[in-house]
Amino acid sequence: MRVDELVSTIIPVYNRPRLLQEAVASVLAQDYRPIEVLIVNDGSTDETGQVAEALAARHPVAIRVLHVANGGPGVAREAGRLAARGEFVQYLDSDDLLLPGKFTAQVSGLRAQPECGVAYGKTGHGQDIARAWKRTGERIAAMWPSFLQERWWDTSTPLYRRDVADAAGPWEALRHEEDWVYDCRAGALGTRLCYVDQFVSLTGYTAPDRLSGNTAAPRYWRDRAVAHRLIWQCVQSVGPDFAQPELRHFARALFLLARQCGAAGQTMDAQALFQIARAASPPPRRDGLDFRLYRVLAGLVGWKLAGRIAGAVDGLRR
Repeated sequence: MRVDELVSTIIPVYNRPRLLQEAVASVLAQDYRPIEVLIVNDGSTDETGQVAEALAARHPVAIRVLHVANGGPGVAREAGRLAARGEFVQYLDSDDLLLPGKFTAQVSGLRAQPECGVAYGKTGHGQDIARAWKRTGERIAAMWPSFLQERWWDTSTPLYRRDVADAAGPWEALRHEEDWVYDCRAGALGTRLCYVDQFVSLTGYTAPDRLSGNTAAPRYWRDRAVAHRLIWQCVQSVGPDFAQPELRHFARALFLLARQCGAAGQTMDAQALFQIARAASPPPRRDGLDFRLYRVLAGLVGWKLAGRIAGAVDGLRR
């Protein structure tokens, strides 16, 4: 059941009791009402679950707690999305903070611009609100194709209409780049943006660790490979425009990740990404010398060694 005007904030958390309290406090401090907070305890092994329940006991109207088996941020956010009742949806990582006035400004913006599906504003990095993080200080009219080049905001930055959050589909069960996939899906729907010219959140507020886990683990490369393949599906759903610089950038990123996956021993991912990189490139480029030479090299020495050789050459060029 959707509740009109309600803003639902979804906070996935794993073993961060103190940071959770600060994140929740930043939501409760918003001057906008009505709100609800859904804390999704992602299988924490410390006192985080008890802290979450204590917060809900102190604020029984505003806070609900969901306990799920540890599955990473995508799984936790999806559990929260399915339970959320709001007309608007806010995702918030447990080491991020919302700044005062965020909901009031962004809901007002979306009310004034009904053609827009997401409102965003400036985000500070750490405790710095003198400079906008990434591209959050720019006025950008639509999510697509800008998100094809990079995820240029952080999870705390946007406020989604519930219709957009649902149309983007379920969060992927990934621990890396699941947020980029989600926003690319929203962007591929043609979602337009409402810009709020103020700082609305802080990202990476204090904790160096994240729910995504160890970036050196094999899963890191597998998840990134899956994410890039899913984003390519978004490109195909819209229709590739080879004149777009964003698509050319994405094609280069695919080729780089193919080499990196090869070096990490993810041979099947390396081969698949190599083929997608060619498909994402304009016809003359997909048969370019670098593609042809790399395919020959991989055929001679294997995808793993080819990736390591390419990585060494890239390192010498820097």
